[in-house]
Amino acid sequence: MNKRTILSLGATFLSLFAVNSHADYALNLKAPATEIAGQIYGLHMLILWVCVAIFVVVFSLMFYSILKHRKSVGHKAAQFHENHWLEVIWTIIPVIILVCMAYPATKTILAMKDTSAEDMSIKITGSQWKWAYDYLDQDVKFISTLSTPQDQIENKAEKGENYLLEVDNPMVVPVGKKVKLLITSQDVNHAWWIPEFGVKQDAIPGFVKEVWIRVEQPGVYRGQCAELCGKAHGYMPIVVEAKPEAEYQTWVAAQKDAAAAADAGADKEWVMDELVTAGKAVYEKNCAVCHGATGAGIPPAFPAMTGSTVANGPVEGHIDILLNGKNIMPAWKDVLNDTDIAAVIAYERNALGNSTGDFAQPSAVKAAR
Repeated sequence: MNKRTILSLGATFLSLFAVNSHADYALNLKAPATEIAGQIYGLHMLILWVCVAIFVVVFSLMFYSILKHRKSVGHKAAQFHENHWLEVIWTIIPVIILVCMAYPATKTILAMKDTSAEDMSIKITGSQWKWAYDYLDQDVKFISTLSTPQDQIENKAEKGENYLLEVDNPMVVPVGKKVKLLITSQDVNHAWWIPEFGVKQDAIPGFVKEVWIRVEQPGVYRGQCAELCGKAHGYMPIVVEAKPEAEYQTWVAAQKDAAAAADAGADKEWVMDELVTAGKAVYEKNCAVCHGATGAGIPPAFPAMTGSTVANGPVEGHIDILLNGKNIMPAWKDVLNDTDIAAVIAYERNALGNSTGDFAQPSAVKAAR
């Protein structure tokens, strides 16, 4: 390696160091927003300082011994085979330390698992690659998907402040209420994780796991799926908004009004152009991640919509596969309303390179459920 190469590598290293030295970063856990997260943070700090104290004591004794008992000052090593008292002491002290750490840790774990006396319950279902929220006490349900613009993901536009941590429909909870979360999955393993809540729970198909939160302060809290769940794992954020009780009730009323309007749309007679226009938004939000924005798909796992036998076959079969799913294709009957399903069917059959000229009314989807 010549001198020029060495100087070039050195300059590159210094420039990287200079850039990184100004980066905004934190060295600790995020500020807790729930009681459990506060206990976890306190436990974390307690054990940290216990480890620091052990480090100081052990290394102080080690360096003292090295300096004061070195051969150069004339010290001669002691010769002994066993010292029962010393062995007892260095066994008892670690046991006491571990018991002192185990008590608060066990207390915190038991508190994390105590989902009784909840004020409300929300069922959370993970699927590739979105979250479904079902408010069991309020008859409110919706899908939450990534809302970061595609141009930012493809580096065609400047990335926003909450890049890949923003959604179209955040989960909303009332401040100060104990909320039981029932977490499961529709397809593969996911994990619902928000650092400020102290919650990281795997979502496993066929199982329902329980955790709980009680958010202390209004605000917006962000997290991500923490399980490797497929090609779009990094595009599955979680956003929770904590609102005062009055604002939360206003939000619930708005959600119910929107659901009622969607139900009313199922009995309306639509023209094809209306459904195709509405279906484009539904497709881009829910289907494009697998079948592609242009309908080209990602063979062999995710088939193309362009020229698809489903999109170009009998409309009844198209309705059935949207409602009930097939193979890795999820069922959408508990996720999308009748109008949305009819709209995306119309879009898939009359766009993306297909032009069957037919479509299904939302009433037909409603009848097929």
